[in-house]
Amino acid sequence: MNETQGWSEYCKSLAPAIVESCTKVPVSSGPGALVKALSVALPDWKFRHALSRGGWYRLGGVIAVNGHRLSDNLEEWVENALDQHNGDFALLIDDFADRQLYATRLVGQTHYLVAAAGEGTDAFLQLEIEDLQEMRVHQLFANHANTLDELLDPRGGADKPLPVGLPFYNFRRVQHIGAFLHRMLRQKPEPSPIHRMLADWTGSSAGHTSEYCNHWVIATREHLDRYHQPIFRAQPIATQGGGAPDCEATAGTSGLKLQAVLAHFDRQAGYPMAWYFHMLATKAVPHWVAEAVVEDSLAGFAYLPERDIDVVRGWLHRPYSV
Repeated sequence: MNETQGWSEYCKSLAPAIVESCTKVPVSSGPGALVKALSVALPDWKFRHALSRGGWYRLGGVIAVNGHRLSDNLEEWVENALDQHNGDFALLIDDFADRQLYATRLVGQTHYLVAAAGEGTDAFLQLEIEDLQEMRVHQLFANHANTLDELLDPRGGADKPLPVGLPFYNFRRVQHIGAFLHRMLRQKPEPSPIHRMLADWTGSSAGHTSEYCNHWVIATREHLDRYHQPIFRAQPIATQGGGAPDCEATAGTSGLKLQAVLAHFDRQAGYPMAWYFHMLATKAVPHWVAEAVVEDSLAGFAYLPERDIDVVRGWLHRPYSV
């Protein structure tokens, strides 16, 4: 199961059970009920809820004022209508001006669930399930749009969003994070920032204390460039509720004062060296802190284990951010 292709196929085999769980569990019962349903459907995997990330939407469909649905795909429907009018945007608007048609959008959040999948910092399954609700938004052809984008997704507007139906869960994907990151290395052997972050986790006190997926998930993207070559993106997201702790150190702080600030930050985050990883990924900690820590160590005031000093020193020699 350690082959990239093997994990890809295996994760595909999990999809039907996940989809079935999504259809059975009402959103109103919360992510805990979803986790419980998954534990029954997939008893070999101990998924737990790590993070909910919302505030996004995507285009929905087209409905009439009486609720009759014309299409589930707004963009496709408008493009077909435009083709039927020989690409004449003004004629399209004139023809539909008297019809009360509304665009919908899917408003939602993504729930990240994780499950350990062996040894190693990146050895975990990451499951993404969307919590969606379709909303009726702006009236089509009523806003004097001048472009297709303004017609599909105008900014602002006086229409108050109205729910079309109840919220529902939608399976997005499940993947083995280690396998995804291995595919990144196959495309480009030079380790990317996310690879370096995971290596630093393994080498530091954080990796000796807690699992990476207890504190971070990784938002991944894959698309083809203009040469049809795959491009991979991986962005770590801290799972701590309420955002990163405050770093209450001013530039020039060192010694005992800096030690106290970093110890407090780590306690708030729940693991050692949290200040360092938030410096890399959330910018909650300024970069000068790393230099001050190493300078304190060189001056004989070593309040971090040697392995952590080595990690910070390596970053100073070759800085990166994720």
